[in-house]
Amino acid sequence: MDKVAVVAIGGNSLIRDQAHEDVPSQIATVEETCRHIGDMVADGWSVVITHGNGPQVGFILRRNELAAHEVPMTPIDVIGAETQGAIGYMIARALDNELRQRGLSRSVVAVATQVLVDRNDPAFQNPTKGIGSFTTREKALEFAREGWTVREDAGRGWRRMIASPIPLEIIEQDAIRVLLEAGFIVVGVGGGGIPVVRDEAGLLRGTIAVIDKDRASSLLASALKADLFLISTAVEKVALNYNRPDQRWLDYMTLGEAKRYLAEGHFLAGSMGPKIEAIIAYLEANPRGRALITKPDTIARALAGKTGTWVVADG
Repeated sequence: MDKVAVVAIGGNSLIRDQAHEDVPSQIATVEETCRHIGDMVADGWSVVITHGNGPQVGFILRRNELAAHEVPMTPIDVIGAETQGAIGYMIARALDNELRQRGLSRSVVAVATQVLVDRNDPAFQNPTKGIGSFTTREKALEFAREGWTVREDAGRGWRRMIASPIPLEIIEQDAIRVLLEAGFIVVGVGGGGIPVVRDEAGLLRGTIAVIDKDRASSLLASALKADLFLISTAVEKVALNYNRPDQRWLDYMTLGEAKRYLAEGHFLAGSMGPKIEAIIAYLEANPRGRALITKPDTIARALAGKTGTWVVADG
């Protein structure tokens, strides 16, 4: 099998901005991202693509609310599966077309992926992940009466909150490995995976949660012993003192440096923090691997060592 990369593409790889949230615009943005992933495949990488789904989950929640008087509401775990299917289709089609145009004979398959969490994870007692659109206090109180946790968010409005438990196991990881070994490019762990727990009998049950996409992608990269864990995001490189006068871009970090910078508060919880935490977990589980953070359109240059931020194990 070729060298294996898990490529986690962020929201900017699916929705460019608020003016381009419609489906045709999402497809166009995905096609642009897949051109850059096509460069990796042409260079000999076997790729597993993971992706976010936050905006798309919000869209489905809103459709549910508008149509509640006509059709049944959709549970959160099923919404996760729906978005995995829709976005997986967009990515698989776009990348298949890109590879065909390059004369590369590689098939792309999207896998509906469940991710196991602990039903006793403390996150269920303290939901902190915003879901759906911002709303008024009056509407938030209605959601609260329905059983949701709601919070006001820094003057932007009120929002429903949901648990974000730690991912423990990718249920379909063996299937993904078999597909890779058979030569497929795989799309999986969409939106961090469909959250499931095991009940008292050991059976899988869907649960009301969302899983951090980068944490789940790290878990998959570790399970596959991937050679590369690449996080595609909105910035070309990682910076210390981001957006301050003494900002400093980083070309390279060791695992120890990443831990130190994280502890010093350089990587915030709402932006770069979870990405660095995901990379730390991957390198601790797979010290021979390498991690890279960069923008979608600089992936090829980053892999050539010309940009991006590389993170490697100590020594």
